[in-house]
Amino acid sequence: MSAFLSARRLALLATRCPRRTLSTTPRWSADPWPLPHTAQHLSNTQTPSDIPPPTPIPRPGESEETLRARLVYQSRKRGTLESDLLLSTFARDHLGKMDETELKEYDKLLDEPDWDIYYWATEGRSPPERWAKSSVLEKLTIHAKNEGKVVRRMPPL
Repeated sequence: MSAFLSARRLALLATRCPRRTLSTTPRWSADPWPLPHTAQHLSNTQTPSDIPPPTPIPRPGESEETLRARLVYQSRKRGTLESDLLLSTFARDHLGKMDETELKEYDKLLDEPDWDIYYWATEGRSPPERWAKSSVLEKLTIHAKNEGKVVRRMPPL
C-alpha cells in the first residue's frame, strides 16, 4: 500500500511541478571569485591608467608617533585579506625602523588601491612610474617574497 501512495504522490508532484530543463550553458560565464594571480583576477582588478593618482589627506601637525600608529592601523584594515596580511606583517617588521621620510612615502603608498599594492609587491604587475624607484615598495617586495619561509599571521593591534 505504501508503494502505491509513493507512486501516486510522485505522479501528483510531477503534474504540479513540471521538470526543469537542464541547460548546457554554465550559470556564470566566469568565476565570480577568481583566485589572485589568475589571468581573470589580474584583468578584473586592473586600475585604469587614465585615473589620476590619489590625493593624500593633509594631516598638518601629526606627530611621528601618531603617524606610526595610524599606518599600523591602515596596514591592517585594508579590505582584502591578502593585502591585510601582507601589509600588516610588513608594518610590524619595518615601521619601527623607518625614518619620517619613509613613513610619509609608505603613507602615500597606502592611498593606492589594495590590489595594485598587492600585485606591485608580489611582482604580478609592474608599478607605475611614480612608484618605480620607491625604496618602500622595494622593501615591501622583498617582504612579500618571504625567502625565509616564515609562517605569517595577522599581528595583534
